[in-house]
Amino acid sequence: MSKSKSLAQHRYCCLSEVLPSEGEYHITSIRYEDIFKIKIWRNEQMDILRQKTILTDEVQNKYFNTVIFPDFSSHEPRNILVSYFCQSILIGYGGLVHIDWEARRAEVSFLLDPSRVRSSEKYKKDFIVFLSLIKGLAQSQLKLNRLFTETYDVRPVHIKCLEESGFLFEGRMRKHVVVAGQLTDSLIHGCLLGETNV
Repeated sequence: MSKSKSLAQHRYCCLSEVLPSEGEYHITSIRYEDIFKIKIWRNEQMDILRQKTILTDEVQNKYFNTVIFPDFSSHEPRNILVSYFCQSILIGYGGLVHIDWEARRAEVSFLLDPSRVRSSEKYKKDFIVFLSLIKGLAQSQLKLNRLFTETYDVRPVHIKCLEESGFLFEGRMRKHVVVAGQLTDSLIHGCLLGETNV
């Protein structure tokens, strides 16, 4: 068995064996067998990501084996990525990135299978449940204080889901990124996990 597959069979040591679930949805520590499907999803949705070039299998494999999987053994990992399932089928991934353990904060990351993104109603349900799961994980298992997001201002459904899930609009970075060749605003949302709006 390869080192990468061996590593990926384990969970983050800072998490319990049982991660949050809700109805037909559940999450697990990111799995090696999912990373190449994730690569395809990322390449198809580059306009909404910070990604600037097409990912290859080699680049994806190297990133997970040198950055993500080694952190499984850390009690304070830099990032915690999860595979996201509906009815036991992988539908997306995401997690908590750029974690600042001193300030107890993290940025929320999320990407859904493009086939599910095409339906606004399906996307809304999938994303709102994911936010509920990731907030539960951040608060109960990691004892984080604050979560935040950065969203390009071309995603009204995504923004609405954030706000319905207790993330407050905190600021607009004007003409901050290029999306489809156009300078576009970037919006910051955040939530404090101890507040009642969570």
